[in-house]
Order: sequence, then structure tokens, then C-alpha cells
Amino acid sequence: MEEPLFKVGEAEIRGNTYRVFENAPQNLREFFAQGSRHGEKEFLYYEGERLTFAETWRRACGFANALQDEVGVKQGDRVAIAMRNFPEWCIAYMAVISLGAVVVPLNAWWKADELKFGLTDSGAKTVIVDRRRLEYLLPLKNELGLTLILAREEGEGADFRYENLLSGSKNQTPPDTDIQPDDDFCIVYTSGSTGHPKGVVLTHRGCISAVMSWGFIANVLKDVRGGVGLFGDNPGILLAVPLFHVTGSHSIFMLSYMVGRRVSIIHHWDPKQAVKIIIPVKLTFFVGVPSQSFELIEAAGEEGMPSLIDIGSGGAKRPAEHVRKLASTFKKANPSSGYGLSETNAMGCVISLHDYQKRPDSTGRPVPPLTDIKIVADGEEAPRGSVGEIWIRSPANFRGYLDRPEDTAKALTSDGWFRTGDLGKMDEEDYIYIVDRLKELIIRGGENISCLEVENHVYQHEDVAEAAVFSVPEEVLGERVGLVVFLKKGAALDPAELREFIAKDLAAFKVPERIWISPAPLPRLGTAKFDKIMIKKIALGQPPAFSV
Repeated sequence: MEEPLFKVGEAEIRGNTYRVFENAPQNLREFFAQGSRHGEKEFLYYEGERLTFAETWRRACGFANALQDEVGVKQGDRVAIAMRNFPEWCIAYMAVISLGAVVVPLNAWWKADELKFGLTDSGAKTVIVDRRRLEYLLPLKNELGLTLILAREEGEGADFRYENLLSGSKNQTPPDTDIQPDDDFCIVYTSGSTGHPKGVVLTHRGCISAVMSWGFIANVLKDVRGGVGLFGDNPGILLAVPLFHVTGSHSIFMLSYMVGRRVSIIHHWDPKQAVKIIIPVKLTFFVGVPSQSFELIEAAGEEGMPSLIDIGSGGAKRPAEHVRKLASTFKKANPSSGYGLSETNAMGCVISLHDYQKRPDSTGRPVPPLTDIKIVADGEEAPRGSVGEIWIRSPANFRGYLDRPEDTAKALTSDGWFRTGDLGKMDEEDYIYIVDRLKELIIRGGENISCLEVENHVYQHEDVAEAAVFSVPEEVLGERVGLVVFLKKGAALDPAELREFIAKDLAAFKVPERIWISPAPLPRLGTAKFDKIMIKKIALGQPPAFSV
């Protein structure tokens, strides 16, 4: 008799014992091979193009063999993907991983200096790019020793064309490499409170544990609902978030590949265009940052989107009023939400159906059956209802921060708990409520922004004496980037000019949108650090000198 897929056992991972899925694929290459069982069913849609599950896997295998035979990529090498959402992104991702190499998804909104940091920090020498990222990286090609592979779009200066490598590869069988469950598969970058993003090192078992846990929930709900599946008869989801984030790569792309769900890729976020895609293709799921689902309400109009059965959010907390408005606007679609981090392969909490409408302020309960969550205050587990730091423990937790042993030691306890840096509380029924953050971060529409990183760029302007960056509350995006500056003696600076100066080297989502010019030095604490609480309070009490 075949062993059940979701049978839970135990395994030792990096010196600690965890609950695991005993019958899970040993690595992501096996996971992808198993997902190809959906065969000639349609999987990826993009602007009139359609790829089946089987064809997606065949192309991934062909490209993996081309990377090995023509480009010289070996198991353990780091290969970056620097492009916006295309079907080629998904295929390249699968190919690199199946080869036993380590994929490095770079933020497609980054500019040249940010991309240079990611490539230097990760050590990736082979980069799969689109035209815009090719333009950013060509001036760095010789300095960093890069091999550039251009996909889909036209451009000059790349070493290879993705299409040529794929068409020239005659071997569409999976690469024959020995990949162990706890081998690294990905380095994804996340902004922390430090000046540069940190590389989060993820393993094959960690990713599989997360995706299968979501599959387990769907399986349980199907049994509870008398055989009615959570995903519907012909499930489909709109990919409207970046694939370089774990929400896009894990919660949408890889979960869809596992359960046989169609994925429609939108060229760029436009709520009206999203509605035009969802209705004719009869997509059943939408997952995006809270601002996107809120914008869908306006774009859908009175006709709505009758095929939708679930509208999910992640990346930031969705305001309670949004939950109520979504439920009243989309009668057949349940609002849902999740909480996870790059460091946990996006796994943490989930909440849906009547639970979410009853508790719109909650981010849900721990994802069963592998995840444990506790609230810690002053080194001890806090009583129910008390606020403390949210700690997560599961086999999906990351291995560590790339080449940052001190940061890793601060984030991971010796017995395997990840300190999230988020403050929250847990009620008597295990529902988690996020109330604040320990880290000095801004979360704008699901994107983490380091205040220190932005401040470092502000200080490069010769007229700035003091600068403080902080979050400005905003209903749609959750938070925007605020900046207060005190100028050097005798200096006069147009805040619009300052914003243009900052925007030259920073991704657009990091650039301050509210700027105040302080007439006096910024207030400081007894430790000589800026008093951010007081600075923010004073600034928000008066109109900014510049606003977008």
C-alpha cells in the first residue's frame, strides 16, 4: 500500500530535530518532475502564449542541460536571475535548481549599484537577464566577470541568447546530479535594518516543507468540505507580484505547479488590466499585496469578477476595513491572508473563510502540521494576549544569512527558532496578531525598505547635515517613505531636487515620497541617536515641503 504523501515523521536538520513530511520529494528536481504529471494541461499564460505543465518541465530540463554543457554551470554554482516576470523566469528558475546550482533571484526594480551589490555579495557569475537589466549590467560585465544570458527581448552585448540555448539543447531529461534534501537551492535578498540587503540562504527541504504544508491545508479542507476542493474544478491564479519574492516564487508559482493550478502572468500591475485577464480566463484566485486587492475593488465595478473564489494577500498587513469591503464586494470570493518571511520560505500563518471575516486584524494561526510559533518577551514565552516578538520554528526555516554569521546567530537560536523581529500577540485559539516591528523597516506595498539604506544615500548630498527616514502611514500601500533633513549652514535645497538626487541610485519604491526640511537640528536621545519617534510625531503634525 502506498504511503500517504503528508505522513509526518521526524528528521535531524543542522543538529535539531524537526517534524517533517516523511514521503516528500528528496529535492526540488524530484518535486518538479512529480508536478509534470499534470501533463498537457495548460499551466503558464502570458499575453496570448500558453505553456502546459509538461512543456514547462521539458523546457526547464533542456535549459538546465544547456547551462551545464554550453555555459559551464556546475552543481553548487550560483546563478542569478535579473528580469521582470516572464515565463522564461519560471523556466530558468526550475532549470538552475534542477541542475543542483543555487538560484539567486535579484530584485528587478534594483538599479545598477544595487544589482552590483547582489551579484558581488552572492558570488553569482552567470546572470539570466531581460533587456533593461542587460543595460544595467553591461558596464559591470568585465569588472565582475559576468556571463550574461538575454531572454525574450532584443539587445546587444549578451554572451548567449536564452532561446538559442534552449533550441540547441537536444537533451530534455532531468540533469543527473546528486542533490541532498538540505543542500542550498536559493539565495533571496531581503532588506533588514542594516544598510544593505541580506542574502537569505534557503534549502531544498525548506522550500518543499512550505509548499507541501499549503498543500496539506488544501487536502484537509477538501475532506472537511465533503470532497469539494479548495482550488475549484479548473483553478487559475493571477501572478501580479514579483517572482523574486517568496510570495511569487513559492506561494503562487511552485504551489500552483504542485496542485495543477493555471498561472496567468500580467505584464505590469494595472488593476483594470488585471480584471480584463481574470474574467475571460476565468481565474479563481488572486494573491497580492493589500493595496492591489483594494484597487481591484474599484477596477471590478458593479459587474465584479464572478470566477474568483479567493482573494489573498501577503507581504503586509491588510487593514480590517479592506477585509470587510472585499467580502461585501466579491460575494463569491473569500478574502484570505498569510504571514511568512523570506527566512521561512514564506511559511508562517494563514487565515481564510469565516475565520478571517470574524478576525480581520489577525494574520492567522500557524500553518499545520510542521510549524510552531510562540511569542517571546524578556527571554520567556509570553502569556496569551501579551505582546512580544514572534518566533517561528519549522523545517522551512532558512539555513542562515549568507556570509553573515553574527546576523545569523542573532536571528536563529541554537534550538532552531527564528526571531522574526515582528511584535505580536497570540490569543487563546492560537490566532496571531501583528502589532509592530522591532526592526527599523518600512513596508511599502509589500516591499521591505531599510531606513538606514535610504539615509546613507541622502547623506551623499553635499547640502544635507542630518537625515532621518521613517514610515508614513497610508491606507492603500500601508506605509510610504518619509524623510526629514536638516541642511548644512547656509545651504538652500529644493526637496524635489533632493528626491531626484536620491532616485538616481535607488529603486523607485525606496525613494522618499514625503520630505520635510527641518529648521533646527533633529532631536536626539540620551544615547546621541536620533529620536525617531519624536521626529516622526513632529513631522506628521505639519504638511511636508514635498509630497507625491
